[in-house]
Amino acid sequence: MAPMNSSFRLILIAVIFGAMQPRAAAAQGVPGAAMYPGQIEMERALDERSSAENLRRWMRDLTREVHHAGSPGSRKNAEYVAERFREWGYDVEIEVYHVLLPTPKERLVEMVYPERLRLRLEEPAIEEDASSGRREGMLPPYNAYSADGDVEAELVYVNQGLPPDYEELRRRGISVEGKIVIARYGGSWRGIKPKVAAENGAIATILYSDPRDDGYFQGDVYPEGAWRMGMGVQRGSVSDMPTFPGDPLTPFVGAVRDAKRLKVEEAPTIMKIPVLPISYDEALPLLAALGGPVAPARFRGALPITYHLGPGPARVRVKLAFNWDIVPAYNVIARLEGSEFPDEWVMRGNHRDAWAFGANDPISGMVATMEEARILGELAREGHRPRRTVVVASWDAEEPGLLGSTEWVEHHADELREKLVAYINTDGTGRGYLGMGGSHSLEVMINDIARDVADPRAGGASLLDRVRARNEAQQGLKHGGAAGPNADIPISPLGSGSDYTPFLQHLGISVLNLGFGGEGGGGSYHSAYDTFEHYTRFIDPDFVYSATLPKVTGRVTLRLAMADVLPFRFSPLVDRIETYLGEIESMADTMREETARQNALIESGAYDLSADPLEPLLPPQAQEDVPYFPFAPIRNALTELRVAASAADRAVQRAVSEPANGSGGAGASGAGASRAALERTNKALYTVERAMTDMEGLPRRPWFRHQIYAPGFYTGYGVKTLPGVREAIEERKWQEAHEEIEDLAATLRRMARALEDVTAAVQQEAAQ
Repeated sequence: MAPMNSSFRLILIAVIFGAMQPRAAAAQGVPGAAMYPGQIEMERALDERSSAENLRRWMRDLTREVHHAGSPGSRKNAEYVAERFREWGYDVEIEVYHVLLPTPKERLVEMVYPERLRLRLEEPAIEEDASSGRREGMLPPYNAYSADGDVEAELVYVNQGLPPDYEELRRRGISVEGKIVIARYGGSWRGIKPKVAAENGAIATILYSDPRDDGYFQGDVYPEGAWRMGMGVQRGSVSDMPTFPGDPLTPFVGAVRDAKRLKVEEAPTIMKIPVLPISYDEALPLLAALGGPVAPARFRGALPITYHLGPGPARVRVKLAFNWDIVPAYNVIARLEGSEFPDEWVMRGNHRDAWAFGANDPISGMVATMEEARILGELAREGHRPRRTVVVASWDAEEPGLLGSTEWVEHHADELREKLVAYINTDGTGRGYLGMGGSHSLEVMINDIARDVADPRAGGASLLDRVRARNEAQQGLKHGGAAGPNADIPISPLGSGSDYTPFLQHLGISVLNLGFGGEGGGGSYHSAYDTFEHYTRFIDPDFVYSATLPKVTGRVTLRLAMADVLPFRFSPLVDRIETYLGEIESMADTMREETARQNALIESGAYDLSADPLEPLLPPQAQEDVPYFPFAPIRNALTELRVAASAADRAVQRAVSEPANGSGGAGASGAGASRAALERTNKALYTVERAMTDMEGLPRRPWFRHQIYAPGFYTGYGVKTLPGVREAIEERKWQEAHEEIEDLAATLRRMARALEDVTAAVQQEAAQ
């Protein structure tokens, strides 16, 4: 870690810089608003025109029938959304990609011993939810990209099916080699569970939602309450997305009709063993039939049984077969051309496909995106056209593995690298607190916006005030996690799980991912009960938060589309990187100390195998000592990066606020600057994120190129920051860790050079 006095100075600088931004915004309305007073009125229009009734009407229309990728409902909804965009003045194209989407042909799970029981594997319609009875074209519960197979074996309960769970089983002398495992959802993305099971020799995986996590332990179940009912099932993809997302047959290239494709059996992201989700009502008899040791406390759910690990005596058969079809994915791409900088793009996106009706996931976010687009279209007709081109995407085939967005990004990669300023993503949204994640170069801007938008249920407090209060009350974070009472709240780094992934992780395009949640309950996720009825009863009944989302995302779009000098700020990014490096240093120290302690106990024979003599544990295996790592190259590069970031931020701040050439007129970024100079400055700003990528990618997964943020190899959605170094140490690959330290230092130096280019461009602009 940095010396105490240095850290204090850096924190003080961050607090002062963060505190300056709201005051500047309050004085001018938004950055650059002194030159463009109409922007204040444009943002006010977002507040005045965002209509909950529009959102309700569009959600009802878009959830009338099932609309998974490749279905008639998907095409129908694409045409519906495209027609709305055309009405609002956008140039619209439906871009079609041809992607692999397996659908179930045969599904069988049965217990064959100690009794024979065949599971129903279906979700019943319920009287209180009319939509749940509309089954035409609905896919049954399944996991996309499971392997075909017909296997029978003893059953083993593996908790959440993560690497530490298998270590716990090993210490109890339990192997899953040649067994079928049953795992509860939670702890990681679902595709990690069969992946780890296969690595440990299992021949099939059964997944279920335990009521402790998503059911009656949390609250009343549907239809009395929001939580998952006993026969509710979570569908979802299990492709190996931490290797690469998108169409499994066309990595790195867009899945156009004539694209060169892998054979299905060659595709590395298709799961190697059969996997199927079931309900907790149907998991109950399987788990109840298990013997063997009692599960440790952290394995236990809320079903009315004693949880045992097995193996057996329960013996289960799993038989799955799929139609391995190529289906069309319909991306709706709408453009509102910029009045001054048409070749600089600001992009909004939300996916449209769902496993069934998808009211919450994703239609709640899709209709908010539509409302934002409608208002911006109205403003353009009234003479307030955005200066940069606004592109709005309604993605298809997100649920199977980010197919629609990934194929589009891969297909248009060269143009996007050149033109795209930033991508703003939403997905399902509910009610509660504003979630803010993304590139830390946009942290100052989104904090300013969260200060400017009132929370609809907080008596005049801002969205940021409410997030700060929640963080203080629920997490005990002083100032809500910020450096001071008026400082910015750090936004979350992003791993994967939604359509921002190919923009950020593959191309190095700055992103934000925004939405509301925390107060609507769970239960409908990826089930037949994610319906208009469920959403309007339990998630956001009056659409008040859904109608607030366009006020947030619309401001992001406008501030990026209208600014003279783009509102990127880089000092917060350096602060976050320093935090992440400190975490890795502490992790390495902890691993070193714990390994030394454990090895000493094993060598001395003093290791406490178990507090319960009836269930003795095997001792952990002795492990190689953890070496000391040479973090100095990263620290030195980080110092260079901080100097460059501070200089770039100061230059941009002066460009926005000072008169050009001493004229006393418009700022250096206003009328006194040429269009060409502005374009040079802004391109230098928005391509800094590109410098965070390495074209060789991360070890063993070259598709993921970002060196600061990536989804974890064993978390799937969950982010790993400084992923090359962090995961090499976590996985005890010592030589790789040394190599990744050097690579990360090179990335930080490359970022510093990019920021020096920003400073030079701004200074050149000011001199003209």
